[in-house]
Amino acid sequence: MSSQTEYAMKTHIITTGYVGEDMIRIKDPKQQQLFDPWAHLSPKRRKMLDDDWPGLFRQHLLEQLPVKQITSYFREGIGRPTKELYTVLGVLLLQQTMDLSDKTTIEQLCFNIQWHYALNIPEESDDAKYISEKTLYTMRQLIIEHDLDKLLFDNIANKLAAVFDVDTRNQRIDSVHIQSNMRKLGRIRIFTQTNSKFLVNLKRHHRQLFDKLSETIIERYLSKTSQAAFSMVKPSESAKTLKIVSADLFDLIEQFKQHKAICSMHSYKLMQRVLAEQCNLENDKDGKKVTIKKPSQVPSDSLQNPSDPDATYSGHKGQGYQVQIMETFSRSEDKTQKQQSLNLITHVAVQTACESDSRALVPAIADTQQRQLSPNELLADSLYGGDTNHQAAQDNDVQLIAPVKKGNATNTSQLTGFCFNPDGYVTSCPAGHSPDRVSRKKKTGRFSAVFNHDLCHNCPLIDQCKLRPGKNKFLLHYSHKQQRIAVRRANEQTQCFAESYRWRAGVEATMSELDRRTGIKNLRVRGKPAVRFAATMKAAGLNILRAGAVSKARRKTNKPDLGLKSLVYVIYRAVKEQIIRSLSNIKLVFVKNSHLAESEVYMAA
Repeated sequence: MSSQTEYAMKTHIITTGYVGEDMIRIKDPKQQQLFDPWAHLSPKRRKMLDDDWPGLFRQHLLEQLPVKQITSYFREGIGRPTKELYTVLGVLLLQQTMDLSDKTTIEQLCFNIQWHYALNIPEESDDAKYISEKTLYTMRQLIIEHDLDKLLFDNIANKLAAVFDVDTRNQRIDSVHIQSNMRKLGRIRIFTQTNSKFLVNLKRHHRQLFDKLSETIIERYLSKTSQAAFSMVKPSESAKTLKIVSADLFDLIEQFKQHKAICSMHSYKLMQRVLAEQCNLENDKDGKKVTIKKPSQVPSDSLQNPSDPDATYSGHKGQGYQVQIMETFSRSEDKTQKQQSLNLITHVAVQTACESDSRALVPAIADTQQRQLSPNELLADSLYGGDTNHQAAQDNDVQLIAPVKKGNATNTSQLTGFCFNPDGYVTSCPAGHSPDRVSRKKKTGRFSAVFNHDLCHNCPLIDQCKLRPGKNKFLLHYSHKQQRIAVRRANEQTQCFAESYRWRAGVEATMSELDRRTGIKNLRVRGKPAVRFAATMKAAGLNILRAGAVSKARRKTNKPDLGLKSLVYVIYRAVKEQIIRSLSNIKLVFVKNSHLAESEVYMAA
């Protein structure tokens, strides 16, 4: 690089604040400026911005946006110059935080001083404070395709944990059901929408083959009133209608199965999926026959809507997705201390609705451990509290506090009241008697305990005890898993467990806050990648809003006690308006007298 070019680049950075050449525009947030660009703000307005999330974002979080990673997808000398990348990423984050449409987001960037302050945009120009919908869409897709939303969330969570000195030892986890921007469809509409989507694509890309279809099929699915007709099917005619639309779907699949170009179409594969999930194929004299499966035979991961193939079904919560949220919490009962403690979301992950919560625990622990935010104690409901998860958490030095799921298939009733050592060996029965001997088989890992016949036979608890009588002895057989679950069930009855577990309910308030402040339960997007992006950014946004509230509470509490100066200030505030009014009256008198003097001089002249 020549000295003239290097000098030109340095001059460019100093005058505009942008790093690099004009094609990839980055305004370094760490760059200091000679004059304060926000000096025009009044003291009270400036203080309000500094105390809340805009000041926090500008000071600590703006530089955490993954600009370095996103620049690798742009090339110097190709295409138009980018928008300032810190601004674009910040806008996408604030859009999801405030649950805004693209149009409203652009308006906020143009006119909202909180956004300007947070993103450090003091200059008044369209280039700095305007972004087109096309650019917004393109940058959003770039982040989705390369999973940069996860990196952004991690950077912000890690920074907030360091800034607010968050105690991550106590955490809790739960999931919330969310819905993408899709319509809930019944079985008939799933068939008709899938058939209609295929016919529309066939007409668009293979018109000659489309023209060979029967008029009946085209009229049934592509006419203006076709979809409305299917939505008004009477319950008594639903079985007949299902038979018709399933037969049409099967005929379309069979008609084009020899065309490789059509078989590779996404809409054709959706028809194949619906056929496999909703129908059975039977052979008869006339060939293959399509029959509809019973609702109980349709899998929960079946297609719910052709417009969102990733969405699945949960018998408990319905169609859509679910988001796993893990957060820190404070055990303090003091209101002031709670307001100054940041409940930080440390982990967020999107799953399909049909996935079990039990699968989310181990990945959540691993993710937080990798970022040095792992808990020592983790609260969860019974869906996370399987024996496998307990063992995995223990292996990762995490104490999982979760009740045993009701209806657990593992029978532990015969172990009620028995005491065990940490290795699983029984040490005493409910009456306090120790076994004569305890052994463990190496192959199966099962335990066998032998109790004295005379003691057991004469024990007053013999009717309650479930020891199996043998020849001159009483026997107890159990597995290590049964022992662990029995110990957990006994522990659930203690006051210590109740005191610890009561804090888990607070995570439900977090789910409510996520929905109220960011609209996470009803998203504007479809497809798992886009849903993941929106949910992850909203979780990061809630962290920012919470951190802003904590920052304001801490500043309010940490105001210095000025003593006598404070008393003088209070007195000044009380008489300030009277002083200002008196000074204004004096000024008016002088102005009036000066005007009279000028008029007298004019008359004398």
